[in-house]
Amino acid sequence: MALKPAPAGRFDRRLLAPMMVGAVLNPINTAIIAVALAPIGIALGAPASETVWLVSALYLATAIGQPLVGRLVDIFGVKRLYLVGGALVAVAGAIGLLIPESHDSVWWLVAARVVLGLGTCAGYPAAMHLIRAEGQRTGVASPAVILTILSVTTQTVAVVGPTLGGLLIGAWGWRATFAVNLPLGIVSVVLGAILLPRRTGLEPSRDERPRIDGLGILFFAVAMLALLIFLQNISVGTLWLIPIAVVAGVALVWRELRVDSPFIDLRVLGGNGPLLLTYTRSLLTATISYTFVYGFTQWLENGRSLDPTAAGLVLLPVFAAGIAVALAFGRRPEVLRKLLIGSVAQLAAGVLVLFMTGATPIWYLVVTMLVLGIPQGLNNLAIQNTLYHQAEPERIASSAGLLRTFFYLGAIVASVVYGNVYGERATTGDCTCSAGWSSASRSSSS
Repeated sequence: MALKPAPAGRFDRRLLAPMMVGAVLNPINTAIIAVALAPIGIALGAPASETVWLVSALYLATAIGQPLVGRLVDIFGVKRLYLVGGALVAVAGAIGLLIPESHDSVWWLVAARVVLGLGTCAGYPAAMHLIRAEGQRTGVASPAVILTILSVTTQTVAVVGPTLGGLLIGAWGWRATFAVNLPLGIVSVVLGAILLPRRTGLEPSRDERPRIDGLGILFFAVAMLALLIFLQNISVGTLWLIPIAVVAGVALVWRELRVDSPFIDLRVLGGNGPLLLTYTRSLLTATISYTFVYGFTQWLENGRSLDPTAAGLVLLPVFAAGIAVALAFGRRPEVLRKLLIGSVAQLAAGVLVLFMTGATPIWYLVVTMLVLGIPQGLNNLAIQNTLYHQAEPERIASSAGLLRTFFYLGAIVASVVYGNVYGERATTGDCTCSAGWSSASRSSSS
């Protein structure tokens, strides 16, 4: 049955359901694994050096896949890419649900996380493409309400991942953190099939479609893969990855400056200083945010001795505060004020963490999480809104995908930071900095 024509002059709200479901799949799965690493390691007899790939695999897949899928969305439209993505999410959930419980199964889970990462790549670029297309159709230059809703679902909702993961593990065990993607993927496919348009008007006609820049995609993938793997495993033994990343990066620049339809239009990007600053802000914001989401969550379990469910619940105030400030400031056009308030709140949260020990009361932890929720809502909202206005309309999806690449690069930087500081366990030791750093040094040297 064909849908009625979209209402003139206002955003087609039928698009909200598939947009939000698709966009939330990646941030939820990025965060939900935080409280599942320890239970999975215990159940499968896998050390931390192996379970960490459950995090790295999704990072690698999404950091490379988001701009690629975004470019495909710009060329072919949202519907096909969205449906394929939802199907892959469901497949990843089925793998996690059905694999046997043995040590070798950890690598099946890593494969499932790669499939999951690729499947979730379509949601956010597709949502930004739809918002831009609806803005063009309705003549609304700045759909602030819709952008605010998207910000809440993609960034702030990420914080509910550890809470949801803790509840799922407490009720049904670690498999539930994978199995939840089976119904989510199915719902995504159903909503996309029914509600998404075949064409939005932003994509080129069939006769005008540009050729896929295969070499550009290859050079980008090699450069990013080498860089990200090195950052995940910084050591003398992985230094050989640096020249590979540099050579592939140089080849990417050479290619993209000479092809008519580049994968990443460096000529336009190089002349768009504000957009480059937006990407940099995304990297820095993600570094701080994920240091808390992953590093602080591990400390809650190991250093504060909370179970996964309790650790997830402690993070819930970040989710609540982030939504509150995003909704409160969402209609206001000012970007600088949002960034200043968010940055001050990040600094304040970092200061509060300095006074935490293994005996810190729960109320103090909750207050810190409330403070952290302010930048979680404001910074990401400001970054997303500036991208919407700075990116070229015909490349909005690929620009949004590249934004996510910078975001996950920041997440990887965060994992490097807390991985080297914590060492084998995320504890406060004897509550002295020297003890913590000594432990980290011993771990690094080993």
